[in-house]
Amino acid sequence: MQYTPGFSSIAALFADPGRAAMIWALMDGSARSAGELALLAGLSASSTSAHLSKLVEGGLLVQQRHGRNRFYRLAGPEVGQLVEALASAALATQPRALRKLPLSRGTPQALREARTCYDHLAGELAVGVFARMTAAGWLQHEGTTVLISDTGHAGLAALGIDMAGLGQHRRQLVCACPDWSERKPHLGGALGAALLQLCEQSGWVRRSKDSRALHVSPAGRKAIEAIPGS
Repeated sequence: MQYTPGFSSIAALFADPGRAAMIWALMDGSARSAGELALLAGLSASSTSAHLSKLVEGGLLVQQRHGRNRFYRLAGPEVGQLVEALASAALATQPRALRKLPLSRGTPQALREARTCYDHLAGELAVGVFARMTAAGWLQHEGTTVLISDTGHAGLAALGIDMAGLGQHRRQLVCACPDWSERKPHLGGALGAALLQLCEQSGWVRRSKDSRALHVSPAGRKAIEAIPGS
């Protein structure tokens, strides 16, 4: 039998809806307890424990101990990148997938406005940036693929993003990542991470200590809403 990479075992871990829901809940980079993940996935405690054991053994999650409590988080950035790519593919091949995302009813406004989605920007501001970049021709959509146009390369470089450096990343350069609160795509991939880094370095946003919400300054909101500019 010809050797193939062992991605079938990884795919099997994602195939269960309960496990997929728990992994998605950890895409904000947080560490959550088994009890919290059980509630988010709608599973019993025993079922959650069995699923978490498989995810840890499969290398997708790591377990952390704080006293008597155990918390789970994604095993590393490559797992977040894999989930991001799968979510992008699901959105591209099945547009109705956005309708299946959790309802945003009751979501705090701070989370809806701006938050982290693993290592990139999400929420209203991020969805707006993606839409405007597309309308301005910075992003081009070819089937399931999102590409950066020449105009986009020049505009992003003018913003201060190292486009040459981004091209050296092993991860996907850019993708449409489903936004669960807005039910529209925001910017994912290496470019999405670079945009968040730019926003932080410019002082436009700062991270919250107790949630994934990002605090947006008045000047930051104005600057982000101006992307991609005229």
